[in-house]
Amino acid sequence: MPVVYKEVEVDVELDDFDTDELIEELERRGTGTIEYGNGTEVLRTIYEKRRLAQDYQSELDQLIWLGLGRFI
Repeated sequence: MPVVYKEVEVDVELDDFDTDELIEELERRGTGTIEYGNGTEVLRTIYEKRRLAQDYQSELDQLIWLGLGRFI
């Protein structure tokens, strides 16, 4: 039986969902459950990537989530 994938784009504002709904959905999908402790490891990763002129945007988003509990 062939496998078919369909890509769909939807214009949605994250403000349409409360934080608990977003967390619940991420956990249901098996993402968003990474433990960062007090943020030292993710901060060290940001430092290393910045020092090497690499993109560290996703790690910065994770640090903001860890520190403020907010999505960008």
